[in-house]
Amino acid sequence: MSNLQTHITDYLNYCRYQKRLDEKTLKAYRIDLAQFQSGILSTNIPDITSTVLEAFIADLHQKYKPKTVKRKIAVLKAFFHYLEYKEIIDRNPFNKIQVKFREPVILPKTIPLCTVESFLSTIYTQHKNARTDYQKKNTLRDIAVIELLFATGMRISELCSLKINDVNLYDKSILIYGKGSKERKIQIGNEMVLRALENYKDTFLDEMKDCRHFFATQSGRTLSDQSIRRMINKYTSLASIELHITPHMFRHTFATSLLEADVDIRYIQEMLGHSSIHVTEIYTHVAMSKQRDILRTKHPRRNFHI
Repeated sequence: MSNLQTHITDYLNYCRYQKRLDEKTLKAYRIDLAQFQSGILSTNIPDITSTVLEAFIADLHQKYKPKTVKRKIAVLKAFFHYLEYKEIIDRNPFNKIQVKFREPVILPKTIPLCTVESFLSTIYTQHKNARTDYQKKNTLRDIAVIELLFATGMRISELCSLKINDVNLYDKSILIYGKGSKERKIQIGNEMVLRALENYKDTFLDEMKDCRHFFATQSGRTLSDQSIRRMINKYTSLASIELHITPHMFRHTFATSLLEADVDIRYIQEMLGHSSIHVTEIYTHVAMSKQRDILRTKHPRRNFHI
């Protein structure tokens, strides 16, 4: 292995065993660092100067959107900080680089609440009208999945990785393992959602035990995120909803709805599992549109005749 490759391997092991980063994060780090290695001429650490880094960053800007560039630079910065911490380099070449660029604010896409209601109504109707036991079981699980996504705002990856014991229907709580193996507990606050989960569990208990996960297929395998995406597309079509709905949009809708209902943003941050309040604050931009509607339609100035 080259000098750089050796240190990249050591750094990834450090991230896995010392920082306890999850597999998805490690995979992203591995891809970004491999791209860096292949994108520079010399793989000897002393040859990687601030000039080399600036040229690589300039090339990134030509190929990717600002958000992606920002992430790749963050990975590189963390890697060189590790090299400095391990005294592999005397001076960090990033110390001489000022990386500043404006990242456009991309507002989270939400689902209108009337659309969420229509979507859920369609699944319940499909369950009621199911002609076979197979269809009835599937729709029962689909109801539980969507109700839980919307009721808790959890990520689809978190939902798919739920173990049987993570969902405690007795005390109405769910233990979620988020990014970086961070734990958080969220309550089930709606009785219909709780009933949907209880009905699902009663029906799928054998399959759940087979795969040791809360959400399972009828063949006893863990329910995948791709299966959920296909399921959402199916009911979107059945409900004649033109909006393209993704699992993450239920998370955005959960957060925005609570913010518009005057829930403190720090409670929302905790429920979403965000490590920083700045990440959660993106939803305040979405809520601003609600504010504009209120001021446009409710403010008494609109009734003045001057």
